Amino acid sequence: MEVAATLCCVCVGACTLALYLYHVLWLAPERLRAALRMQGVGGPRPSFPYGNRAEMRQAAAEAKAAAAAAASQRGIVHDYRPAVFPYYEKWRKEHGPMFSYSIGNMVFLHVSRADVVRDLSLCVSLDLGKSSYMKVTHRPLFGDGILKSSGEAWAHQRRLIAPEFFPDKVKSMVDLMAVSARALVESWEDMLLGEISNGVFLELRIDDDIRAYSADVISRTCFGSSYVKGKEIFAMIREMQKTVSKTNLLAEMTGLSFLPTRSNREAWRLKRLVRELILDVVRESGDDDRNLLNAMLRSAASSGMASARSAAAEDFIVDNCKNIYFAGYESTAVTAAWCMLLLALHPEWQDRVRDEVRHACAGSAPDFTSLQKMKKLTMVIQETLRLYPAGSVVSRQALRDITLGGVRVPAGVNIYVPVSTVHLDPELWGPDAREFDPGRFADARPQPHAYLPFGAGARTCLGQSFAMAELKVVLALVLARFELRLSPRYEHSPALRLIVEPEHGVRLVLKNVEPSCPMPRSI
Repeated sequence: MEVAATLCCVCVGACTLALYLYHVLWLAPERLRAALRMQGVGGPRPSFPYGNRAEMRQAAAEAKAAAAAAASQRGIVHDYRPAVFPYYEKWRKEHGPMFSYSIGNMVFLHVSRADVVRDLSLCVSLDLGKSSYMKVTHRPLFGDGILKSSGEAWAHQRRLIAPEFFPDKVKSMVDLMAVSARALVESWEDMLLGEISNGVFLELRIDDDIRAYSADVISRTCFGSSYVKGKEIFAMIREMQKTVSKTNLLAEMTGLSFLPTRSNREAWRLKRLVRELILDVVRESGDDDRNLLNAMLRSAASSGMASARSAAAEDFIVDNCKNIYFAGYESTAVTAAWCMLLLALHPEWQDRVRDEVRHACAGSAPDFTSLQKMKKLTMVIQETLRLYPAGSVVSRQALRDITLGGVRVPAGVNIYVPVSTVHLDPELWGPDAREFDPGRFADARPQPHAYLPFGAGARTCLGQSFAMAELKVVLALVLARFELRLSPRYEHSPALRLIVEPEHGVRLVLKNVEPSCPMPRSI
């Protein structure tokens, strides 16, 4: 009897677990898909239990093979969607500008329809939060910081952090940005002097140097830390980015991220080391009121946390430091690299911007006032962000039922707006939408729903003024000293690693500008 009772309990438990998994993995997401289908929103048919994941992998593998076969036969094509997002392109052709698909038990609404994107861009409701997809696997990198939080937690963090990136604060940071940019330019000048016997040309892969510049800017302007310690943090965050960018579908479907897999152990190790380094910088920052760390400490102490040194305050500081490091370091560095690539491909715009820099700076280092005069440089950066936006998608999640463009989006649905598709839409940008033409930004600002390099709606990037100033400073100083040309060894292959970046780096050939622009060698 006892054996029979035990077997009965096991059977009941197994059946209950099976029913629960069936509900979580199929019935619940199918209700969301059905609600969208009733409104005419179609999409590829999912399979149990992984949704459309297999089809996505197959499309990605085929696209990679096709890109490798065609690499030697084609020139540089700025439309990277067929190579990076082949499944989206396939489904968009089959189902139109709005469709649903699934990854495991997570339902996505992929939207490039103008009216829906417009409503999302104008929405300031907390009913729209950050997409929860990849939140589990991304947790070591972002924690509960501002980039991944939602609702009141996000609103609270934004109120604390936003004032530190207002234009008046950015204005005081430009001189420090110029110090960092000058160090980069002088290192390239020294390398070029060593190459004179080879024809006064310097060929190099610029990516790591640009990242070092961006890291130095963050260290100097935001944290007041030594570059040596900042460099350690940035290197670890870069490694953490590579680790967490690998999809772990089981963890995302179940929420279980505690399994001691090799990638999890590496992510935990890096998370622990980064936390220790950031808190070391906090302890060393003293009473300097000019850096962001101390500003966040003061905000934490005044926002209801018992002490700026409490565990809750430390979590707030560490998570948001990692968020700022990632957003302000990686995204800006990649954008600068894309910008130099495009200027190397278009020497006519390079000459125009160089002349503008000379006129605006008049032999001095760039400052906030001279940056305001660099309209052509601004246009070049804007066009770079249109063709190669750092954020490949604007991602949101409906925390409650919400209506966008006349479509009722059920709570729980992840909304993905493909930024590259919006930025390359001929109806929004004209028949030359896939071509580099900064002149399109000369006359008028684009409509908010047509241009999304810094996100959309209430969650528009806090640091966009900071990022634009940082990009202008380094590009102005580089163009003042060097003529940029693309290396014959450059291989164009945009790749998605949380952000879209050059898979093999950007290789340029640098030559001294003649006559040399009258910029001071040191600041």
